[in-house]
Amino acid sequence: MTPGRATLAAALVWLGLFLPVDVDAQDTGVARSDILVLDPERMFEETALGREMLAEHQAERDALAAQNRSLEAELEAEEKRLTDIRAETSPEDFRELADAFDARVQEIRRASERRVRDLERDRERLPAEFLRQVDGVILEIMSAAGGIVLLDQRTVILRADVIDITDRAIEGIDAAFPVDDVETDPPEPDTSGQD
Repeated sequence: MTPGRATLAAALVWLGLFLPVDVDAQDTGVARSDILVLDPERMFEETALGREMLAEHQAERDALAAQNRSLEAELEAEEKRLTDIRAETSPEDFRELADAFDARVQEIRRASERRVRDLERDRERLPAEFLRQVDGVILEIMSAAGGIVLLDQRTVILRADVIDITDRAIEGIDAAFPVDDVETDPPEPDTSGQD
């Protein structure tokens, strides 16, 4: 965080300490306050929708890893076949076959590396895509709590827990975006076969 953002965040939090907070008005599960905070990372990881998005991404990674392992087996078999016919093939013909094999290996490697990079970019975009889908729920909670400013909890130095809407947002998103059969924890990444 830049010094300017840190100063602004601190000033907003300091200002929030003196704003009236109606702790009794908790029909939304949070106190009424002009300034609210949210942990977007926890919200993404703990909602069924966020877990589903992570599981779908992991399934794509697993599929790529499986495809890479299959291609690797094919290439090993082809390399063995080339080795087996080397003695009965002229040097010129063998060089042509070996060059074609090498070109194929390089193209497969480049395509795999591109796909891995694309998947990594997709993973980086998931939280922003998630926020776009659920922003209506968050705005409703803000409105019900009288919120004017919503701060990312990770940029706030001091805060009162009563202005954190993360738990309420998770409940609201799960209610608005019901998802069936989502694992409690995101699957462990499978990095095999993606080198």
